[in-house]
Amino acid sequence: MTNRDKRADVILGLRQVEKRFTQPTDAIERIGRLVSRRRGPARSVQAVAGVDLDIYEGEVVGVVGESGCGKSTLGRVLTGILPASGGQIRYKGTLLADMTPAQRRDYDLGVQMIFQDPFASLNPRMRVVDIIGEAPRVHGMISRREQDDYVADLMNKVSLDPAYRFRYPHQFSGGQRQRIGVARALALKPSLMVCDEAVAALDVSVQAQVLNLFIDLRKEFDLTYFFISHNLGVVSHISDRVAIMYLGRIVEIAPTETIFRHANHPYTQALIKELPRLSAAHHRFEPIKGELPSPLDPPPGCPFHPRCPYAMPRCRQELPVLKERDHGDGATDPRQAHLSACHLNDVDANSEQAPVETGA
Repeated sequence: MTNRDKRADVILGLRQVEKRFTQPTDAIERIGRLVSRRRGPARSVQAVAGVDLDIYEGEVVGVVGESGCGKSTLGRVLTGILPASGGQIRYKGTLLADMTPAQRRDYDLGVQMIFQDPFASLNPRMRVVDIIGEAPRVHGMISRREQDDYVADLMNKVSLDPAYRFRYPHQFSGGQRQRIGVARALALKPSLMVCDEAVAALDVSVQAQVLNLFIDLRKEFDLTYFFISHNLGVVSHISDRVAIMYLGRIVEIAPTETIFRHANHPYTQALIKELPRLSAAHHRFEPIKGELPSPLDPPPGCPFHPRCPYAMPRCRQELPVLKERDHGDGATDPRQAHLSACHLNDVDANSEQAPVETGA
């Protein structure tokens, strides 16, 4: 984990951010509702359910969770691709709702996204020189005459041969296409890059190359990353802090080393137990019991209680909130805080139901 200046500013702040998707009703359902005289709102899915998070300038925040937990939706809300259904988002201290046109432009250009599929996210009918250079030219950052040299320089920075800039995406490998996506995001000189499973579709050897590229670019451009992944092992190599998401909520967040040494939430502990080990012959693999509940019908109380081996009656009734864990180190930097949302932390430490923390 990289030590950062304690005075670093919050580049993006989230308070109770929500994202709901309402299921549209077709003609048959509308007729059925009229016949049965059913009333009330249409069914909706709460993909993101009240997320509080501060992302500090220059850091890497990794977000981990199973498929369907809402991490990609959260990433799209951060970039403005999807509007939030509730809560507040501040960019460099200013609420999105209160931004002037100039501030909104700064936000739109300053927060860029790298998508999971490096082929689907690139226009197959455009040459690389236009894929990378179109947006900065349209926004007046470069002229048409400067575009060719600008793109060539960016391709060099992501370890691509500039001579290939007149090729189409299908003429590149998966790793090369992802580098094109990185160069496209860098072209707008962002402050924050949201990486949505940016290495998940790549071979393991190529994953390492792209991760090293992210690390190098972070140093060169002083970038901030919001790194989304379902793989804790990948996140551990690049992140300063790790947030664990479950069913639209952050259930634990802490510095990377703390997450792996003192995982507190039962869900985090289960994810760490699933990580491959060199001594695999002596390790008994135990998958997390049950399945992720449907966001259309989330369980009451703690959303993890149907799968939690430590669940107690309170877990079925009351939603836990993030509370700070005290490890006795006297840390005052909020980036060093260890927060966990689990009722077991309120149980007496001598009780058999007290949470069991993982060791290194």
